[in-house]
Amino acid sequence: MASNAENAAVPEYGYTQNRELSWLRFNRRVLEEAADETVPLLERMKYISIFTSNLDEFFMIRVGSLFDLSLMSPEEIDNKSGMTPREQLERIYEVIPGLVELKDRLYGQVSGQLEKLDICDLGGREQRPEERKYINQYFKTKVLPILSPQIVDSHHPFPHLGSKALYIAALLQDKKGNHSLGLVPVPDALPPFVTMPDRPSRFIRMEDVILQWAPTLFGSYKVLNTCVLCVTRNADIGYDEEKFDDDDADFRNRMSKLLKKRSHLSIVRLEISGEAGGDFLKLLKRRIDVDDHQIYFDEAPLRMKYVFALERALPEELARPLYFAPYAPRWPEGLDEKRPMIEQIQKRDRLLFFPFDRVDPFLRLLSEAAEREDVVSIKITIYRLASSSKIAHILCRAAENGKEVTVLMELRARFDEANNISWSRLLEDAGCRVIYGVEDFKCHSKICLITLREGDQLHYITQIGTGNYNEKTNTQYTDLSFMTAAEDIGADGTVFFQNMMVGNLEGCYDELLVAPVGIKKDLLKLIDKEIAKGPDGYICIKANSMTERQVIDKLSEASCAGVQVRLILRSICCLRPGIPGKTENIHVTSIVGRFLEHARIYCFGRGEKAKLFIASADLMTRNLNRRVEIACPIREPRLKEKLLLILNTQLADNVKASTLQADGSYFRKSSAAVRNDSQLYFMEHTIHQPEPPEAPAPKEAAPAKRLKSRWKRLFGGKS
Repeated sequence: MASNAENAAVPEYGYTQNRELSWLRFNRRVLEEAADETVPLLERMKYISIFTSNLDEFFMIRVGSLFDLSLMSPEEIDNKSGMTPREQLERIYEVIPGLVELKDRLYGQVSGQLEKLDICDLGGREQRPEERKYINQYFKTKVLPILSPQIVDSHHPFPHLGSKALYIAALLQDKKGNHSLGLVPVPDALPPFVTMPDRPSRFIRMEDVILQWAPTLFGSYKVLNTCVLCVTRNADIGYDEEKFDDDDADFRNRMSKLLKKRSHLSIVRLEISGEAGGDFLKLLKRRIDVDDHQIYFDEAPLRMKYVFALERALPEELARPLYFAPYAPRWPEGLDEKRPMIEQIQKRDRLLFFPFDRVDPFLRLLSEAAEREDVVSIKITIYRLASSSKIAHILCRAAENGKEVTVLMELRARFDEANNISWSRLLEDAGCRVIYGVEDFKCHSKICLITLREGDQLHYITQIGTGNYNEKTNTQYTDLSFMTAAEDIGADGTVFFQNMMVGNLEGCYDELLVAPVGIKKDLLKLIDKEIAKGPDGYICIKANSMTERQVIDKLSEASCAGVQVRLILRSICCLRPGIPGKTENIHVTSIVGRFLEHARIYCFGRGEKAKLFIASADLMTRNLNRRVEIACPIREPRLKEKLLLILNTQLADNVKASTLQADGSYFRKSSAAVRNDSQLYFMEHTIHQPEPPEAPAPKEAAPAKRLKSRWKRLFGGKS
């Protein structure tokens, strides 16, 4: 019989659920946007494409890591569901066929409506004589010269299949009746589709062009059957030091080597478009080495990124009503476009809300810092940059102007590693000091510290955000960017960068919460304070996901104490609300709309006394325990009101919001009387912030006192 201590160590699963299954429900909500008839047709097709790419990444990372775990630690138990890695994989493979079926059905519906407008994918459909002639000519002159058909038999080894690369597969028969496999890689150098010269709304995808001509590509072999296929490989590469040679000292070079390994990891999925049964399927299974449950037959295209290129290919008058109306972010209220940003921030804290506010104020702030003589240094953390980054170019200019520019670059940002490696080299060449963070801990923080010298005094402008320094995603994701001249925040920022330079993860901070040591510990304390209020307590947290077991259990404790808990979680939620005696006072909302909900806001308490933070961290185990993250308090009443308005508007959303049910499913909110679309509200309404008289600049702390405080935080003790 188990002891009481052993029983106490067993987590309770009555109000929690598996993260992978929760994520699949999120991706279903993305797919369901394609069924919303209020969404323009080609935007609906984009949602199908986003669902597809999301699922690709899920297989590459989550299924890939579970596959590895099932081999290395087969008995390891998930602390939210009690399942082993193998049991989780079984449940995943049970759920996905239904999602693929829904995807194919919605793709067929949307494609059918587009065809009525003569926007037609000609693959597998009857082509007009002039269209077939054009396609044939295009194939002979532009495609055939760069194709590389391969035959796989006893004399020809099976080639390496790249992850998510498209191949035309053929069942071949020689003159003796022997069967073999033919493969034709679809070259990446070719465009994803070909439009008809007289009607660009009619097009054919490149894989279908090659598929039509496949019977002619294998010489004397008879082609019995053809299909399009692609494999998905495990892409969950690790970063432990044991994978490298002792003399392999440069981290950037090691990351480059890891990227090459990613393309050769295990296959976790085979997707097939077309007829491939009987002997053909048996041959594919044997050669590719997959089980039945890893094979998916799709009626929709296997790669759907081409949908985003259609907008440029279609005539403007035809395309315009099929997409969302263009949205131009506004210049933020309360900021003067003609006055220097540094002066305005020194007068008052500022908070930008992307994509509704333009990112230009921050770009101007950074550009001013690059040029001003009184700016001593710029320090910034970089997780993801745009492929053509204005921010990176400004940092280079600052370094060339003699500023001390320090960039903490995270080379391990999933699928952006190669882009970040390129930018790190460019920044170094311009004179920036590039460092790569702390071993085994990704730096996911978003902080920029500008240091100015006035006489013998130093002053700071600190920017802290919830999203990346990426001008492209700033127009696609909802995020917050806080800019302040507060000396205590700036001093904490200084300590943060000094700690990162020496790999100190246990530094002390006066105002900022810094993971992996600080955020979870402080969140639990803040929840405890609301628990002490009983039914008068209130917690509202907006984030992408929540998986951390300690936070989940503490929120359950708060619910049991009568605290009203409101969670706005776009993606994963491992807590199940509405469980009697456990989570009945917890309400969970998920919003999936035109923009990707990405901002993180933590709120404890109500009204003027509420404590509010913005953060880079989701409430996930990896963010709180294995990453460097920052949460920053928002103290100015006007900005607190702005954050509360954002939270309350999203809680009232009944157009793009879904409510998490006790069984783990989601129920789409709806109201015929009053439609409250939170994203549309922020697109149409400026968040009004009346400008009070400008406050005097904050009183400067004595230099000796500030130096003593900073010394204690760096080398121990409390300031």
